[in-house]
Amino acid sequence: MKEINSKRLAYFYEAVSLGTIRAAADKLDVAPSAISRQITQLEEELACILIERHRKGVRPTEAGQLLIKYHRESTSHEEVCLSELQALRGLKSGHISLAIGEGFIGDVMSKALPQFQALYPDLTLSVHIGGSNELIRRIQEDDAHIGVLFHPPHHQKLRSHQVSLHPLCAIVPPDHPLTQLNRPIELEDIIPYPIALQEAEFGVRQLIALAEFKHRARLSPTMTVNSFSLLKEFLRSNMGITILPEFVVRRELEDKRVVSLPIQDPILSSGEAHIVTRLGRQLTEAPLALLQHLQLWMKDFHS
Repeated sequence: MKEINSKRLAYFYEAVSLGTIRAAADKLDVAPSAISRQITQLEEELACILIERHRKGVRPTEAGQLLIKYHRESTSHEEVCLSELQALRGLKSGHISLAIGEGFIGDVMSKALPQFQALYPDLTLSVHIGGSNELIRRIQEDDAHIGVLFHPPHHQKLRSHQVSLHPLCAIVPPDHPLTQLNRPIELEDIIPYPIALQEAEFGVRQLIALAEFKHRARLSPTMTVNSFSLLKEFLRSNMGITILPEFVVRRELEDKRVVSLPIQDPILSSGEAHIVTRLGRQLTEAPLALLQHLQLWMKDFHS
């Protein structure tokens, strides 16, 4: 058996990770035929079928899954070696990939990352924003060293390093009728009013779905979005209300453009922010430094 060709392995890995030959070609800026040709040659060299083609794209065979595992482990080992060499130079170089939920952007970009950059000006970062499901996938597949997520589902491949409690609240305009109730509001009080919610892949929406199931109640959003920015515009335009942890609208609360109303519900009150990595992944010096910095940041995150 020949040695594994690193270029063909990289093409194969991107095609399987992204799910389609076309997506891999777009990312790598090559023709789809070049991706297919490299995968075919890799299969011939290794004498086994690595992918199965289906209507929506490609998926790995059992042999393909073994090759994916090999690629991730070899990449991780290379990263550790390079990091140890960098450590000898006092973290004068290195790159960190961070995956965060959009709701954390304000605090991470105004506090956590500027402080970290001041400490380690020679390190570079890439930051990916997305829904919980997508971010978990990136962490599982080692596309991100660290994730900052809101209430991720229990996952056997994730390790939480720091957790901070952030209940979900009704976020409403200052003159909304719900502000006039002389008692804590409940989920059922929200149902009559126009509401915008996130799509199902986001941790906030998944927690709301659990509460709906418990109460046998259903919120019918007038608008479903994949962006916290759109939720804020929905509120500013006085189109209705939403449900979010307070940190997402911290600035709007300080400017008194919205009001936060606690919701009396044990499920909605159990929202948590997590700093996570893939279970078993050995972080190198640069990502480990950021992880420790983010842990300190999250201890004060509720303030």
